[in-house]
Amino acid sequence: MTIPASFIQELIARADVVEIVGRYVQLKKGGANFMGLCPFHGEKSPSFSVSPTKQFYHCFGCGAHGNAIGFLMEHAGMGFVEAVHDLAGQYGLQVPEDDASPEERARAAGQRQKQATLSEVLEKAGEAYRKQLRQSKTAVDYLKGRGLSGEIARRFGIGYAPPGWRTLASVFPEYDDPLLAESGLVIAGETEENGEGKRYDRFRDRVMFPIRNVKGECIGFGGRVLGDEKPKYLNSPETPVFSKGRELYGLYEARAAFRERGYALVTEGYMDVVALAQLGFPNAVATLGTACTTEHVQKLFRFTESVVFSFDGDAAGRRAARKALDGALPYATDVRSVKFLFLPAEHDPDSFIREFGAEAFARFVGEATPLSRFMIEAAREGCDLGSAEGRAHMASNARPLWTAMPEGALKKQLLSEFAEMVQLSGPELAELWQPSAGARPSGPGPRERRDGGARAQEGRAFPARGGARRPPAARGRSLPPGRADVAARLLLSNMAEWEALSHELHALLCELPGEHGQLFVWLDSQFHEHGVLPWAALREGLRGQDFEALALRAMTGPDGGPIADPEGEAVAETARELRSVLDFMLDEQLKAQQSEAIAAVGSDPHALERYKALEIRRLELRARLRPQ
Repeated sequence: MTIPASFIQELIARADVVEIVGRYVQLKKGGANFMGLCPFHGEKSPSFSVSPTKQFYHCFGCGAHGNAIGFLMEHAGMGFVEAVHDLAGQYGLQVPEDDASPEERARAAGQRQKQATLSEVLEKAGEAYRKQLRQSKTAVDYLKGRGLSGEIARRFGIGYAPPGWRTLASVFPEYDDPLLAESGLVIAGETEENGEGKRYDRFRDRVMFPIRNVKGECIGFGGRVLGDEKPKYLNSPETPVFSKGRELYGLYEARAAFRERGYALVTEGYMDVVALAQLGFPNAVATLGTACTTEHVQKLFRFTESVVFSFDGDAAGRRAARKALDGALPYATDVRSVKFLFLPAEHDPDSFIREFGAEAFARFVGEATPLSRFMIEAAREGCDLGSAEGRAHMASNARPLWTAMPEGALKKQLLSEFAEMVQLSGPELAELWQPSAGARPSGPGPRERRDGGARAQEGRAFPARGGARRPPAARGRSLPPGRADVAARLLLSNMAEWEALSHELHALLCELPGEHGQLFVWLDSQFHEHGVLPWAALREGLRGQDFEALALRAMTGPDGGPIADPEGEAVAETARELRSVLDFMLDEQLKAQQSEAIAAVGSDPHALERYKALEIRRLELRARLRPQ
């Protein structure tokens, strides 16, 4: 699918890179920009800058830079198309599909309409369940007995499905509507003799927990029985809007708390999530009756850099933790933290906090097992390290775990630890696990193969982290920027100034020879088509243009980093600098026109008058340019 460049510009212009980056990086205001520790390399002093005016980020330490889309690609591991759709969804924009056939567009439009309709049906059912909860003393007493307040119940939209087989028939008069079955609310059985199918509510006599996506839309339900009947928990089936392997209960409610608390706490059930929120841990989410997947982990790392998995200490809890380890390994970079919390077998988070207190639970979280230690424990399970066979067995167990990790310092350290435990040198174990470890393969890596089509599509040069480093400085002294270069820098960094310029100055810039004139003609067209755009959006539109390199040079400082954003009085000073530069350029143009007038004095009777008029203009300009 080809996404139009104009849409990319609109999306970046509407997005807030500070808000997007701030989900993953703790940012603090520093002058005109926001600063934080770079997520792309380890550092102790913040050198990672995010500009709200340019809508760009840049690390002065490693050189990583880009816009909101590039950040989602590089940090959250998304492909280009996925990042665009993710960002567009957050701002309520529909991604256009230029190269799709009419049939494909119609099918996609129908799918989007179906999803919207299903969400509306589920929302309506959720409202009915909440109304039923207020009318059911039994259900209310059950929730109160679990220690939940009315405020928490309202926050999570908890409701109650009565015991009747067709309660939803009073909510949806057309009870035979196929959407009720497709949304998972109704089960359609075999056709009876009278030709009508058996239809009945899926959820009956259960406390209902709405499952929301990251946009807050209801996409399914989880229902818990009030007693000990089986199954204790019942989830919505897979539908066009709901997939257990990708969704997390409580994610919508917990997003802000991830940033406040500094980590996400992954638990095993709905009641764990709401109980933890009640007891002071609003940063909890839960998988939906399925093992933790790589999609779950990837989604969590879109909002936080630290994840703690909380499991029971019994055998089932250890097995669940092992699945979570497999899901987390591909995203275990040097700047992320993954831990595993094993509660005593007789406790879940709710009971532990009520018996020992929130502070004790917080300490327990802080002392959780790091991914590296749990990975080693998983690899050595059942292996006798006192024998060569046992050590070889451990090396075999560890290999797929270690190979799944991204490159970095953590992976190298674990190689050394595993090598010591199996009594091999690091190079020997690396050769055993990666026969071609000495030579980097020439083809793309797994991620490049996965995202390559999306990156190549659109021709976007979003650099990978390895390619985003600052280029080495050229030898010798570089020429100082000319006035046209300075004007380009000032107008690209603050496009609003273009609107304030006179028609004469517009013409002056657009008629400059070569790439400079082409750049300003393009800037004028961008202003008329899109209005004032931040640098990040302009940067997108520049891709592939003949004057792209000129614009990038203008927007790069002498140290190879981006031009700093002006702040305070410097904002007004920047506008004055632009006026001064343009006055000098206009003076040069008037001077050239004077020379032409002098040359035409003998043949043009009006040439001298033109010369005098031009001289008056120049005197006015020079009076403005003269230091006060």
